[in-house]
Amino acid sequence: MLQEKLEPAWLDAFETLLRRCAVQPGDTVAVLGESQSRPVLLELARLAAARVGARVFSLVLPSVFESKQPVARSTGASCAIQNIAPVVNALAGCTLVLDCTVEGLMHAPELPAILQGAGGTQPRVVYVSNEHPEALARLLPDEALEPLVKAHVKRLRAATAMRVTSAAGTDLSISLRGATAGGNWGTTTRPGTMTHWPGGLALAFPAAGSVNGTLVLAEGDVNLTFKRYIERPVALTIENDYITRIEGSGVDAELMRSYIAAWARDDTDREAYAVSHVGYGLNPAARWDSMALYDKRDFNGTELRAFAGNFLYSTGANEVAGRYTAGHFDLPMRQCTVQLDGATVVDAGRVVA
Repeated sequence: MLQEKLEPAWLDAFETLLRRCAVQPGDTVAVLGESQSRPVLLELARLAAARVGARVFSLVLPSVFESKQPVARSTGASCAIQNIAPVVNALAGCTLVLDCTVEGLMHAPELPAILQGAGGTQPRVVYVSNEHPEALARLLPDEALEPLVKAHVKRLRAATAMRVTSAAGTDLSISLRGATAGGNWGTTTRPGTMTHWPGGLALAFPAAGSVNGTLVLAEGDVNLTFKRYIERPVALTIENDYITRIEGSGVDAELMRSYIAAWARDDTDREAYAVSHVGYGLNPAARWDSMALYDKRDFNGTELRAFAGNFLYSTGANEVAGRYTAGHFDLPMRQCTVQLDGATVVDAGRVVA
């Protein structure tokens, strides 16, 4: 395990990120954390904000644990704020929030109120993914990533259909009518917006009843909820958004069956089986093989969501479709072909220019 001490290169990376987010001397920057946050990230964020001349303060909340439900991972919805009004108001009045909570505020219920702003100020939020700072510094966004992601988001928003195929047997049809599409490149300069670092992906939240077909997780694909490379194929049958069959032998299929079933509140609750979002990675600096080089506690896995050419299929909460659950799988897949209205944007795992 790498030592999580302050290193000049890591502090330089945080400072560079803040400058690319147009933080100016005198701006108010909040460093948001929780009791289980990685201490080195909180300290790097605070020192970097001071370096650029911002007025910085730290807000560390108790982490929240739910003892009566399964362990939740990769939800993107921190529970730390607990709708505490003074906390929301403090964050809403800042220029920038550096979100160092474990899961992040991306799907947290308080995020809209924070981004709406207060006192004439509308903040922007940067979720610093719970990675080892070595990975964050390695994946500092460059100037080429933003226009690349924006171009693919534009294509996603203009498309009406996505089709995903692979030699392993994936054949998935996704309607994009009524979907909400967006992207992330790791920085933001526009008030009222959120980004996460590392970045580099384009994705869509489909409307209800939009996804049908077969998804085959092949050897070497990733189940990020478990932080595990797939070792034996798993075939998912998807009908009107919902996984109806999980086929495969071995521990990969067994783990998926067991964990996804645990989120059912009763015999009719199938929300954890439904699609959350679909998309593809665009970051050429991100590596598929990086997960093999870190202990599980050392990384969150955003790099695996963003590596160029992966197709990312996720199950769980989807506000666009009106579905809510804490059960969540992020499944980055290699060597898939992704087409938008028949035009290929990813060809067998390679992003098409």
